[in-house]
Amino acid sequence: MTSQIFPSDVQQSLDLVGIFVFALSGGLLAVRKNMDIFGICVLAEVTALGGGVMRDLVIGATPVAAFSNLGYFVTPLLAGLVVFFLHPEVERINRAVQTLDALGLGLFCVTGTAKAHDYGLGAVSSVALGMVTAAGGGVMRDVLAGELPSLLRWDREIYAVPALVGAALVAVLIALGSLTAATGTAAALTAFILRMLALKYGWRAPRAWHRNGSRTSEE
Repeated sequence: MTSQIFPSDVQQSLDLVGIFVFALSGGLLAVRKNMDIFGICVLAEVTALGGGVMRDLVIGATPVAAFSNLGYFVTPLLAGLVVFFLHPEVERINRAVQTLDALGLGLFCVTGTAKAHDYGLGAVSSVALGMVTAAGGGVMRDVLAGELPSLLRWDREIYAVPALVGAALVAVLIALGSLTAATGTAAALTAFILRMLALKYGWRAPRAWHRNGSRTSEE
């Protein structure tokens, strides 16, 4: 199968690391929103698994991986507990968390696109689901926390765009019959590097202009 880019044990290990880091970001937002331990664990679970669940439901891969693999379900709970007990320490290493989050973004946009292709979707749909796999959990997290999703906010560095670029590269590689562990890793690293550059230089998507040439209101 196309989605078996890496050996299964390597794939599982990478997935669990990405899930854990995504869950940390969900747990930290819950702490900032003054949620209790249940809320922290819920946001951790949703952030880590939401994108993959949406993808699997769309392509009909049921039962979804998040619930058929105990490790996938338990890992966000562990991350939620880490945040509950150690959130000041986790906040202090937020830059490292963002770096690992960017790596997870790159990994999941690649594997999400490949899995969608395996279930018969075309290139455009596979790319869209690759982006959903990588960023969908964050959208669900923000909605549950009562915030405008980060990837829709003009004042946040681009997040979905790197995922789209990585997913598009995977679609091209599949079309050329060239998707391997090496090329898949290169696509993931491309998304990772774009995200890190966006964080470093504050890259944001352009906003609409008024006809008089000025930016639209920031409100």
